[in-house]
Amino acid sequence: MDEKEIAIDAIRKKLVGKKLTYQEIYAIMDEIARNRLGDILTTYFAASGYAKGFTNDEIYFLTKAMVETGQKLKFRGLVADKHSIGGMPGTRTTLIVVPIVAAAGFTIPKSSSRAITTPSGTADTMETLAPVIFEKKKIYDIVKKTKGCIVWGGSFRIAPADDVMIKVEEPLLFESYDKILVSIMAKKVAFGSTHVIIDLPYGPTVKVHRLSDAEIIKSKFEQLAKRFGIKIRVLINAVEEPAGNGVGPVLEAKDGLKVLEQKADRPLELEKKSLYLASNLLELCLNDAPKTKIEQIKKTYKNCAVWAERILQSGGAWQKMREIIKEQGGNPHITSDDLCAGKFTYEQRATNHKTVKKIHNKNITMVAKILGSPMQKGAGIFFHKKIGEQVKKDELLYTLYSETVYNLQEAKDSLRQFPILELS
Repeated sequence: MDEKEIAIDAIRKKLVGKKLTYQEIYAIMDEIARNRLGDILTTYFAASGYAKGFTNDEIYFLTKAMVETGQKLKFRGLVADKHSIGGMPGTRTTLIVVPIVAAAGFTIPKSSSRAITTPSGTADTMETLAPVIFEKKKIYDIVKKTKGCIVWGGSFRIAPADDVMIKVEEPLLFESYDKILVSIMAKKVAFGSTHVIIDLPYGPTVKVHRLSDAEIIKSKFEQLAKRFGIKIRVLINAVEEPAGNGVGPVLEAKDGLKVLEQKADRPLELEKKSLYLASNLLELCLNDAPKTKIEQIKKTYKNCAVWAERILQSGGAWQKMREIIKEQGGNPHITSDDLCAGKFTYEQRATNHKTVKKIHNKNITMVAKILGSPMQKGAGIFFHKKIGEQVKKDELLYTLYSETVYNLQEAKDSLRQFPILELS
Protein backbone atom coordinates (compact mmCIF):
# COMPACT_ATOMS: atom_id res chain seq x y z
CA MET A 1 0.00 0.00 0.00
CA ASP A 2 1.55 3.35 -1.03
CA GLU A 3 1.37 6.49 1.09
CA LYS A 4 -1.70 7.93 -0.66
CA GLU A 5 -3.63 4.72 -0.14
CA ILE A 6 -2.61 4.71 3.53
CA ALA A 7 -3.81 8.33 3.85
CA ILE A 8 -7.19 7.68 2.19
CA ASP A 9 -7.77 4.57 4.28
CA ALA A 10 -6.90 6.53 7.42
CA ILE A 11 -9.40 9.28 6.52
CA ARG A 12 -12.10 6.62 6.13
CA LYS A 13 -11.22 5.32 9.59
CA LYS A 14 -11.34 8.78 11.16
CA LEU A 15 -14.71 9.57 9.58
CA VAL A 16 -16.23 6.70 11.57
CA GLY A 17 -14.44 7.67 14.77
CA LYS A 18 -11.50 5.22 14.83
CA LYS A 19 -8.09 6.11 16.28
CA LEU A 20 -5.16 6.69 13.95
CA THR A 21 -1.50 5.67 14.30
CA TYR A 22 1.47 7.99 13.73
CA GLN A 23 2.18 6.28 10.39
CA GLU A 24 -1.38 6.97 9.21
CA ILE A 25 -1.37 10.58 10.37
CA TYR A 26 2.07 11.17 8.88
CA ALA A 27 0.81 9.83 5.54
CA ILE A 28 -2.16 12.23 5.60
CA MET A 29 0.00 15.24 6.54
CA ASP A 30 2.65 14.38 3.94
CA GLU A 31 0.08 13.97 1.17
CA ILE A 32 -1.57 17.27 2.12
CA ALA A 33 1.79 19.06 2.38
CA ARG A 34 2.77 17.87 -1.08
CA ASN A 35 -0.63 18.89 -2.54
CA ARG A 36 -1.34 15.29 -3.57
CA LEU A 37 -4.52 14.70 -1.60
CA GLY A 38 -6.79 17.36 -3.13
CA ASP A 39 -9.27 19.74 -1.52
CA ILE A 40 -12.12 17.23 -1.24
CA LEU A 41 -10.20 14.59 0.72
CA THR A 42 -8.48 17.30 2.79
CA THR A 43 -11.88 18.72 3.66
CA TYR A 44 -13.13 15.26 4.66
CA PHE A 45 -10.20 14.94 7.05
CA ALA A 46 -10.70 18.43 8.49
CA ALA A 47 -14.41 17.70 8.95
CA SER A 48 -13.71 14.36 10.63
CA GLY A 49 -11.56 16.10 13.22
CA TYR A 50 -14.23 18.72 13.81
CA ALA A 51 -16.95 16.11 14.27
CA LYS A 52 -15.10 13.29 16.04
CA GLY A 53 -12.18 15.02 17.73
CA PHE A 54 -8.75 13.52 18.37
CA THR A 55 -7.17 11.66 21.28
CA ASN A 56 -4.19 13.21 23.09
CA ASP A 57 -1.87 10.82 21.26
CA GLU A 58 -3.43 11.75 17.89
CA ILE A 59 -2.99 15.45 18.69
CA TYR A 60 0.69 14.79 19.42
CA PHE A 61 1.04 12.73 16.22
CA LEU A 62 -0.66 15.46 14.14
CA THR A 63 1.61 18.17 15.55
CA LYS A 64 4.75 16.09 15.10
CA ALA A 65 3.79 15.09 11.54
CA MET A 66 2.97 18.69 10.58
CA VAL A 67 6.42 19.74 11.77
CA GLU A 68 8.27 16.81 10.20
CA THR A 69 6.69 17.32 6.75
CA GLY A 70 7.89 20.93 6.56
CA GLN A 71 10.94 23.07 7.23
CA LYS A 72 12.19 23.90 10.72
CA LEU A 73 14.17 26.76 12.24
CA LYS A 74 16.67 26.56 15.06
CA PHE A 75 17.78 29.55 17.12
CA ARG A 76 20.34 29.56 19.90
CA GLY A 77 19.26 29.65 23.51
CA LEU A 78 15.91 30.76 24.83
CA VAL A 79 13.29 31.46 22.15
CA ALA A 80 10.15 33.35 23.20
CA ASP A 81 6.81 33.29 21.41
CA LYS A 82 3.16 34.21 21.86
CA HIS A 83 -0.01 33.26 20.09
CA SER A 84 -3.70 33.90 20.38
CA ILE A 85 -6.22 31.25 19.40
CA GLY A 86 -8.04 34.11 17.66
CA GLY A 87 -11.70 34.58 16.94
CA MET A 88 -11.86 38.15 18.24
CA PRO A 89 -11.50 40.79 15.49
CA GLY A 90 -9.61 44.00 16.15
CA THR A 91 -7.29 42.64 18.85
CA ARG A 92 -3.84 42.74 17.25
CA THR A 93 -1.51 42.41 20.26
CA THR A 94 1.43 40.82 18.41
CA LEU A 95 2.51 44.15 16.90
CA ILE A 96 3.04 45.41 20.45
CA VAL A 97 4.20 42.29 22.32
CA VAL A 98 6.95 41.27 19.88
CA PRO A 99 8.87 44.59 19.98
CA ILE A 100 8.52 44.81 23.78
CA VAL A 101 10.01 41.34 24.29
CA ALA A 102 12.70 41.88 21.64
CA ALA A 103 13.62 45.24 23.21
CA ALA A 104 13.98 43.38 26.53
CA GLY A 105 16.72 41.29 24.91
CA PHE A 106 14.90 38.01 24.26
CA THR A 107 14.74 36.32 20.86
CA ILE A 108 11.15 36.28 19.55
CA PRO A 109 10.74 35.12 15.94
CA LYS A 110 6.97 35.34 15.42
CA SER A 111 5.34 33.06 12.85
CA SER A 112 1.89 34.48 12.19
CA SER A 113 -1.16 33.30 10.28
CA ARG A 114 -3.47 34.95 7.80
CA ALA A 115 -7.17 35.47 8.48
CA ILE A 116 -9.25 32.38 9.16
CA THR A 117 -12.24 33.35 11.30
CA THR A 118 -11.52 37.09 11.59
CA PRO A 119 -11.26 39.90 9.00
CA SER A 120 -7.48 40.12 9.39
CA GLY A 121 -4.75 37.82 10.63
CA THR A 122 -1.52 39.13 12.13
CA ALA A 123 0.31 38.41 8.87
CA ASP A 124 -2.33 40.39 6.92
CA THR A 125 -1.96 43.32 9.33
CA MET A 126 1.86 43.29 9.41
CA GLU A 127 1.84 43.23 5.61
CA THR A 128 0.54 46.81 5.62
CA LEU A 129 3.83 47.80 7.29
CA ALA A 130 6.37 45.46 5.68
CA PRO A 131 6.62 42.25 3.64
CA VAL A 132 5.95 39.04 5.58
CA ILE A 133 7.02 36.42 3.02
CA PHE A 134 10.66 35.34 3.37
CA GLU A 135 13.00 32.44 2.78
CA LYS A 136 14.46 30.68 5.79
CA LYS A 137 17.90 32.37 5.52
CA LYS A 138 16.38 35.86 5.45
CA ILE A 139 14.41 35.18 8.64
CA TYR A 140 17.65 34.19 10.37
CA ASP A 141 19.21 37.47 9.18
CA ILE A 142 16.27 39.57 10.41
CA VAL A 143 16.23 37.93 13.84
CA LYS A 144 20.02 38.16 14.18
CA LYS A 145 19.84 41.93 13.64
CA THR A 146 16.69 42.76 15.60
CA LYS A 147 15.98 39.78 17.97
CA GLY A 148 12.49 39.51 16.46
CA CYS A 149 10.31 39.29 13.36
CA ILE A 150 6.63 39.04 12.40
CA VAL A 151 6.35 36.84 9.32
CA TRP A 152 3.83 34.57 7.61
CA GLY A 153 4.58 30.97 8.54
CA GLY A 154 3.24 29.68 5.22
CA SER A 155 5.86 31.53 3.20
CA PHE A 156 8.52 28.80 3.32
CA ARG A 157 6.78 25.54 4.16
CA ILE A 158 6.60 25.74 7.94
CA ALA A 159 3.97 23.10 8.77
CA PRO A 160 2.72 23.31 5.15
CA ALA A 161 -0.17 20.87 5.71
CA ASP A 162 -1.66 23.33 8.17
CA ASP A 163 -1.86 26.12 5.59
CA VAL A 164 -3.62 23.82 3.12
CA MET A 165 -6.13 22.80 5.81
CA ILE A 166 -6.71 26.44 6.73
CA LYS A 167 -7.72 27.15 3.13
CA VAL A 168 -10.40 24.45 3.14
CA GLU A 169 -11.68 25.56 6.56
CA GLU A 170 -11.82 29.28 5.79
CA PRO A 171 -15.07 29.35 3.73
CA LEU A 172 -17.06 27.86 6.64
CA LEU A 173 -15.29 30.04 9.24
CA PHE A 174 -14.60 27.11 11.54
CA GLU A 175 -11.72 25.28 13.17
CA SER A 176 -12.09 22.46 15.67
CA TYR A 177 -10.53 23.08 19.08
CA ASP A 178 -8.07 20.24 18.48
CA LYS A 179 -7.11 21.67 15.09
CA ILE A 180 -6.49 25.09 16.68
CA LEU A 181 -4.20 23.43 19.22
CA VAL A 182 -2.27 21.49 16.57
CA SER A 183 -2.01 24.45 14.20
CA ILE A 184 -0.53 26.72 16.85
CA MET A 185 1.84 24.23 18.45
CA ALA A 186 3.17 22.92 15.12
CA LYS A 187 4.28 26.46 14.22
CA LYS A 188 5.85 26.94 17.67
CA VAL A 189 7.77 23.65 17.47
CA ALA A 190 8.89 24.35 13.88
CA PHE A 191 10.17 27.80 14.88
CA GLY A 192 12.17 26.33 17.76
CA SER A 193 10.16 28.10 20.47
CA THR A 194 11.14 27.22 24.05
CA HIS A 195 8.93 29.62 26.06
CA VAL A 196 5.39 30.32 24.85
CA ILE A 197 2.42 32.40 26.01
CA ILE A 198 -1.02 31.45 24.69
CA ASP A 199 -3.81 34.03 24.76
CA LEU A 200 -7.05 32.06 25.13
CA PRO A 201 -10.12 34.31 24.95
CA TYR A 202 -13.60 32.94 25.50
CA GLY A 203 -17.07 34.40 25.10
CA PRO A 204 -20.41 33.87 23.38
CA THR A 205 -19.30 35.25 20.01
CA VAL A 206 -15.69 34.00 19.70
CA LYS A 207 -14.20 30.57 18.92
CA VAL A 208 -14.39 29.27 22.49
CA HIS A 209 -17.78 29.98 24.07
CA ARG A 210 -17.48 28.64 27.62
CA LEU A 211 -14.94 28.84 30.43
CA SER A 212 -15.17 25.06 30.86
CA ASP A 213 -14.09 24.57 27.23
CA ALA A 214 -11.26 27.06 27.68
CA GLU A 215 -9.98 25.12 30.68
CA ILE A 216 -10.00 21.86 28.69
CA ILE A 217 -8.07 23.53 25.86
CA LYS A 218 -5.59 24.98 28.36
CA SER A 219 -4.95 21.51 29.77
CA LYS A 220 -4.39 20.12 26.26
CA PHE A 221 -1.92 22.91 25.46
CA GLU A 222 0.01 22.16 28.63
CA GLN A 223 0.11 18.41 27.95
CA LEU A 224 1.22 18.87 24.35
CA ALA A 225 3.87 21.47 25.22
CA LYS A 226 5.30 19.12 27.84
CA ARG A 227 5.73 16.36 25.24
CA PHE A 228 7.76 18.76 23.07
CA GLY A 229 9.77 20.18 25.99
CA ILE A 230 8.25 23.67 25.68
CA LYS A 231 7.54 25.83 28.71
CA ILE A 232 4.07 27.32 28.31
CA ARG A 233 1.66 29.65 30.08
CA VAL A 234 -1.96 29.69 28.90
CA LEU A 235 -3.87 32.85 29.83
CA ILE A 236 -7.67 32.46 29.82
CA ASN A 237 -9.66 35.69 29.56
CA ALA A 238 -13.32 36.59 29.00
CA VAL A 239 -13.98 38.89 26.03
CA GLU A 240 -17.02 40.75 24.74
CA GLU A 241 -15.59 43.16 22.17
CA PRO A 242 -12.45 44.06 20.20
CA ALA A 243 -9.62 45.47 22.34
CA GLY A 244 -8.75 47.93 19.60
CA ASN A 245 -10.92 50.44 17.77
CA GLY A 246 -10.18 49.24 14.25
CA VAL A 247 -11.04 46.03 12.43
CA GLY A 248 -9.25 45.19 9.16
CA PRO A 249 -5.53 45.14 8.18
CA VAL A 250 -4.79 48.88 7.93
CA LEU A 251 -7.02 49.90 10.84
CA GLU A 252 -5.57 47.22 13.13
CA ALA A 253 -2.01 48.21 12.17
CA LYS A 254 -2.91 51.83 12.90
CA ASP A 255 -4.13 50.86 16.38
CA GLY A 256 -0.93 48.93 17.08
CA LEU A 257 1.33 51.79 15.98
CA LYS A 258 -0.66 54.28 18.07
CA VAL A 259 0.06 52.19 21.15
CA LEU A 260 3.76 51.92 20.28
CA GLU A 261 3.92 55.66 19.61
CA GLN A 262 1.99 56.30 22.85
CA LYS A 263 -0.46 58.58 21.05
CA ALA A 264 -3.10 60.28 23.20
CA ASP A 265 -5.92 58.65 21.20
CA ARG A 266 -4.44 55.14 21.33
CA PRO A 267 -6.79 52.23 22.23
CA LEU A 268 -6.09 51.76 25.93
CA GLU A 269 -7.71 48.31 26.15
CA LEU A 270 -5.37 47.05 23.42
CA GLU A 271 -2.42 48.52 25.30
CA LYS A 272 -3.56 46.93 28.58
CA LYS A 273 -4.00 43.49 27.02
CA SER A 274 -0.67 43.69 25.19
CA LEU A 275 1.19 44.66 28.36
CA TYR A 276 -0.45 41.78 30.22
CA LEU A 277 0.70 39.29 27.59
CA ALA A 278 4.17 40.82 27.30
CA SER A 279 4.77 40.88 31.07
CA ASN A 280 3.72 37.24 31.39
CA LEU A 281 6.05 36.23 28.56
CA LEU A 282 8.92 38.22 30.07
CA GLU A 283 8.29 36.55 33.42
CA LEU A 284 8.26 33.08 31.86
CA CYS A 285 11.54 33.80 30.05
CA LEU A 286 13.20 35.51 33.00
CA ASN A 287 12.73 32.38 35.12
CA ASP A 288 15.32 30.67 32.91
CA ALA A 289 17.57 33.69 32.32
CA PRO A 290 21.04 34.04 33.90
CA LYS A 291 20.98 34.87 37.60
CA THR A 292 22.63 38.25 36.99
CA LYS A 293 19.82 39.22 34.59
CA ILE A 294 17.15 38.18 37.10
CA GLU A 295 18.76 40.24 39.85
CA GLN A 296 19.19 43.25 37.57
CA ILE A 297 15.52 43.28 36.52
CA LYS A 298 14.26 42.85 40.09
CA LYS A 299 16.49 45.66 41.31
CA THR A 300 15.61 48.05 38.46
CA TYR A 301 11.91 47.30 37.89
CA LYS A 302 10.79 45.02 40.78
CA ASN A 303 8.60 42.96 38.43
CA CYS A 304 8.02 42.18 34.76
CA ALA A 305 4.79 44.20 34.56
CA VAL A 306 6.74 47.39 35.33
CA TRP A 307 9.55 46.26 33.00
CA ALA A 308 7.18 45.83 30.04
CA GLU A 309 5.44 49.13 30.78
CA ARG A 310 8.75 51.03 30.92
CA ILE A 311 9.90 49.55 27.60
CA LEU A 312 6.66 50.72 25.99
CA GLN A 313 6.49 54.15 27.62
CA SER A 314 10.16 54.94 27.00
CA GLY A 315 9.82 54.40 23.26
CA GLY A 316 12.03 51.31 23.33
CA ALA A 317 9.32 49.10 21.85
CA TRP A 318 8.54 51.63 19.10
CA GLN A 319 12.22 51.89 18.18
CA LYS A 320 12.48 48.09 18.08
CA MET A 321 9.39 47.82 15.86
CA ARG A 322 10.91 50.33 13.44
CA GLU A 323 14.05 48.16 13.30
CA ILE A 324 11.96 45.07 12.54
CA ILE A 325 9.97 46.92 9.86
CA LYS A 326 13.21 48.10 8.24
CA GLU A 327 14.82 44.65 8.20
CA GLN A 328 11.64 43.15 6.75
CA GLY A 329 11.80 45.62 3.87
CA GLY A 330 9.29 48.22 5.04
CA ASN A 331 9.59 51.94 5.68
CA PRO A 332 11.06 52.42 9.19
CA HIS A 333 9.82 56.01 9.26
CA ILE A 334 6.17 55.06 8.84
CA THR A 335 3.78 56.30 11.52
CA SER A 336 0.15 55.68 12.38
CA ASP A 337 -0.74 58.93 10.59
CA ASP A 338 0.58 57.48 7.32
CA LEU A 339 -1.86 54.56 7.39
CA CYS A 340 -5.05 55.37 5.50
CA ALA A 341 -8.12 53.16 5.30
CA GLY A 342 -10.29 52.79 2.16
CA LYS A 343 -11.51 56.04 0.61
CA PHE A 344 -15.16 54.95 0.37
CA THR A 345 -16.85 55.36 3.75
CA TYR A 346 -20.19 55.15 5.51
CA GLU A 347 -20.81 56.66 8.94
CA GLN A 348 -23.40 55.09 11.22
CA ARG A 349 -24.82 57.58 13.71
CA ALA A 350 -27.13 57.17 16.69
CA THR A 351 -30.78 58.05 16.08
CA ASN A 352 -31.37 59.00 19.74
CA HIS A 353 -29.83 58.96 23.22
CA LYS A 354 -28.84 55.41 24.15
CA THR A 355 -26.08 53.17 25.58
CA VAL A 356 -24.03 50.57 23.69
CA LYS A 357 -25.28 47.28 25.12
CA LYS A 358 -23.54 44.71 22.92
CA ILE A 359 -21.12 44.32 20.03
CA HIS A 360 -21.82 41.37 17.73
CA ASN A 361 -18.35 40.05 16.93
CA LYS A 362 -19.44 37.45 14.36
CA ASN A 363 -21.37 40.13 12.51
CA ILE A 364 -18.29 42.36 12.57
CA THR A 365 -16.43 39.62 10.73
CA MET A 366 -19.22 39.14 8.19
CA VAL A 367 -19.54 42.86 7.44
CA ALA A 368 -15.76 43.44 7.31
CA LYS A 369 -15.34 40.59 4.84
CA ILE A 370 -18.13 42.03 2.68
CA LEU A 371 -16.25 45.34 2.77
CA GLY A 372 -13.30 43.47 1.25
CA SER A 373 -11.09 42.58 4.21
CA PRO A 374 -8.47 41.12 4.32
CA MET A 375 -7.73 41.18 0.57
CA GLN A 376 -8.50 44.90 0.47
CA LYS A 377 -6.05 46.10 3.12
CA GLY A 378 -7.92 49.37 3.64
CA ALA A 379 -11.30 47.72 4.17
CA GLY A 380 -12.71 47.50 7.68
CA ILE A 381 -14.66 49.06 10.51
CA PHE A 382 -13.66 51.72 13.03
CA PHE A 383 -15.55 51.89 16.31
CA HIS A 384 -16.14 55.29 17.87
CA LYS A 385 -18.10 53.77 20.76
CA LYS A 386 -17.71 50.59 22.81
CA ILE A 387 -19.84 48.58 25.24
CA GLY A 388 -21.14 50.64 28.17
CA GLU A 389 -20.56 54.02 26.51
CA GLN A 390 -23.44 56.44 26.20
CA VAL A 391 -24.24 58.02 22.85
CA LYS A 392 -26.16 61.14 21.98
CA LYS A 393 -28.38 61.65 18.97
CA ASP A 394 -26.36 62.01 15.74
CA GLU A 395 -23.16 60.92 17.49
CA LEU A 396 -20.90 58.56 15.52
CA LEU A 397 -21.14 54.86 16.40
CA TYR A 398 -18.85 53.36 13.76
CA THR A 399 -17.47 54.00 10.29
CA LEU A 400 -17.28 51.48 7.44
CA TYR A 401 -14.31 51.66 5.04
CA SER A 402 -13.86 50.02 1.65
CA GLU A 403 -11.71 50.39 -1.43
CA THR A 404 -14.67 49.98 -3.79
CA VAL A 405 -18.13 51.54 -3.97
CA TYR A 406 -19.63 48.12 -4.68
CA ASN A 407 -18.25 46.53 -1.50
CA LEU A 408 -19.33 49.49 0.59
CA GLN A 409 -22.90 49.34 -0.72
CA GLU A 410 -23.08 45.59 -0.16
CA ALA A 411 -21.86 46.05 3.41
CA LYS A 412 -24.37 48.82 4.10
CA ASP A 413 -27.18 46.61 2.84
CA SER A 414 -25.96 43.69 4.98
CA LEU A 415 -26.26 45.71 8.22
CA ARG A 416 -29.97 44.90 8.37
CA GLN A 417 -29.16 41.20 8.46
CA PHE A 418 -25.91 41.46 10.42
CA PRO A 419 -26.25 44.34 12.92
CA ILE A 420 -22.93 45.30 14.48
CA LEU A 421 -24.05 47.16 17.61
CA GLU A 422 -26.97 46.68 19.95
CA LEU A 423 -28.15 49.77 21.83
CA SER A 424 -30.47 50.10 24.83
